[in-house]
Amino acid sequence: MAEIITMGEMIVEIMRASVDEPLDRAGTFKGPYPSGAPAIFIDTAARLGHSAKIIGGVGDDDFGKCLLDRLSGDGVDVSDVIKNDRISTGCAFVTYFADGSRKFIFHLGNTPAVMAPAPEPEKLAGAKFFHIMGCSMTAELSFGRRIVETMKNAVKMGAKVSFDPNIRPELMKDPEASDLVAEVMDNVNVFMPGVGELLQFSGKDDIDSAVEHCFKNEKLELIVLKDGSRGCHIYDRNGKAFSFGVYKAKPVDATGAGDSFDAAFLCGLIEGESVEGAAKLATAAATLNIAAFGPMEGKINRENVNAIIKENNVQ
Repeated sequence: MAEIITMGEMIVEIMRASVDEPLDRAGTFKGPYPSGAPAIFIDTAARLGHSAKIIGGVGDDDFGKCLLDRLSGDGVDVSDVIKNDRISTGCAFVTYFADGSRKFIFHLGNTPAVMAPAPEPEKLAGAKFFHIMGCSMTAELSFGRRIVETMKNAVKMGAKVSFDPNIRPELMKDPEASDLVAEVMDNVNVFMPGVGELLQFSGKDDIDSAVEHCFKNEKLELIVLKDGSRGCHIYDRNGKAFSFGVYKAKPVDATGAGDSFDAAFLCGLIEGESVEGAAKLATAAATLNIAAFGPMEGKINRENVNAIIKENNVQ
């Protein structure tokens, strides 16, 4: 039984080797790198010593093997990952620009990344958190429906729901997508948005009003607001509980930092840490993530996380 379970897309990323190489021209790529926000998230949880499971799908090909070898090697339970021998593993081509922006070409539709069935409720027993990524909800609406079904079963089995919205606004124009996300918001216990996402989901113009609006949901316990280089702000039902900055780091690749942050924060809560302790753990994991090229290539483990917390002051 896993303490932390997620369900979502599993893909590989194939990345330009240097900045300012557009995807419409011939050039050099590096990869494949195991990726997908849920995969990055769950791999971090496992590397921090927690039992962790992902529900997803890959092709029966070398890209799928790349993902399964990495996740299982780091301790993730992949027993509910389907392997499809008829279609290929999902992938994304990525390039970075000097101004910090990125551009992606995704190949997700008609891939196993969005085809995993909802597992039987018994397979969710013992989970403390069921974590949902908004990108998984909207990649394919039929997959989003299965994620919501799995969430409801996880709640029945005693799990809390954590939700990182990371949804592009244009993907919310479909009424069904909005309805699915609303179901998640009705059940969320730990909400983990960025500032723009918090304002978008609340329909408010300022953070205080947005926080107040979100806490109208009686199930909501914490809002973990991720604020980039300004760190994070954690709110409970009584207001702002804690703010925390960032550790000094030389960023190499920011892909996946928020996903690693999410996982480490939940690990801290499971371990009985205060919100301050969970924020320190999460920030250290994100710092390690951005220090390496590739979505989950940062040297995240308990020893390295503890060393960052001990040796560094926040900025």
